[in-house]
Amino acid sequence: MGGVRFIFRPPASHAAGLLSLPWDTPLEDWVDEHLLEVVQRGISRHVVRFVEVDGLVYALKEIDERLARREYRLLGELEAMGMPAVSVLGICVERGLFDGTELDAVLVTRFLDYSMSYRYVFSHGHTAQPTDQLIDAMVELLVRLHLAGLFWGDCSLSNTLFRPDAGSIGAYLVDAETAEMHPTLSDGQRRFDISYAAERVGGELFDLQAGGLLPADVDPVQIAEELPQRYTALWDELTREEAFQPDEQRYRVAQRVDRLNDLGFDVDEIELVTTGEGTLMRVHTRVAETGRHREQLFALTGLQVTENQARRLLNDVVSYRAHLEQKEDRPVPETVAAHRWRSEVFDRVLAMVPVGLADRLEPAEVFHEILEHRWFLSEKAGKDVGTTAAATSYVARILPSTPSTLTVLPE
Repeated sequence: MGGVRFIFRPPASHAAGLLSLPWDTPLEDWVDEHLLEVVQRGISRHVVRFVEVDGLVYALKEIDERLARREYRLLGELEAMGMPAVSVLGICVERGLFDGTELDAVLVTRFLDYSMSYRYVFSHGHTAQPTDQLIDAMVELLVRLHLAGLFWGDCSLSNTLFRPDAGSIGAYLVDAETAEMHPTLSDGQRRFDISYAAERVGGELFDLQAGGLLPADVDPVQIAEELPQRYTALWDELTREEAFQPDEQRYRVAQRVDRLNDLGFDVDEIELVTTGEGTLMRVHTRVAETGRHREQLFALTGLQVTENQARRLLNDVVSYRAHLEQKEDRPVPETVAAHRWRSEVFDRVLAMVPVGLADRLEPAEVFHEILEHRWFLSEKAGKDVGTTAAATSYVARILPSTPSTLTVLPE
């Protein structure tokens, strides 16, 4: 490797396997057994390659060293805050000369498992309403970033990755080259991001339309115009001050918290200010992804999933607990029911997925889809068909048609 220098975030074991890669060669010229082709990758202005090392997949982006160091720092800050963004591992610098030209740095991020580009979502039919779900996911991501004080500067569908999330779609920032972190953002900074996002999204949807991937009833201009409206509605709901009389305090506070929770946000702090006209409530929203249900499911079962998936799985735990209590004619503690649900239901169902289909969706998403398939089959049969029968049908008929996330390049 000569004088190549690799700067990475701990633990060091994650980076050890990457040291043998040909860092002193331009990224586009790499020929290495670790290279992968990601079929759902998006479009990038830089050379981006994917490698698999020690069972983990990484994205490598060749970029100017100044920008690489800046993005490395910003992505690290976002990860520490629990924001929905790709996880950065490190940067490779001082790669030397190649044919007389100084090589750029390489930014290394962890591949976001089971994620997809917006083009992949449209071309493979992962959702019945891709346009609305993608735009709503992007709006929520942009609001979270703005609440955290991040000015993106390059918000677009191309710079976002999407991942199925129990019937909805989650959005993740994947490119922070132009981003800037501030204590708070001005209205002008937020307006720039929103205006730029609307312009870029409209153009990207027109591009999909030209390629025959956009549903016929979707108007790119209309969606581009709606994006700022959706953003403003969510931002106002999260940040507006609310006035009420002292005797309304208890239910108005609870009502506001419930609304924010329904929108997928947690409340970090509530400030009540007494005025001559009554009480003024200011709500400070937690910028990180919500975690109440995730934390509860992890404590009960040890499963680490998204918030929407956790909510769905917890409902099934509750249902299974009721089934156990009826079957055994005695109360069953929540912890006991959750432990039995994990071993007798979740693990048993996931074990039915063949190894060759294990890369289609993450386990919690597979289980969610099996529950949806169970509902569909039960409606059709006029009775509950059960989770095992639904899993058998899903694995045989539905899962094989879901595209795999990674394709290894032929030797």
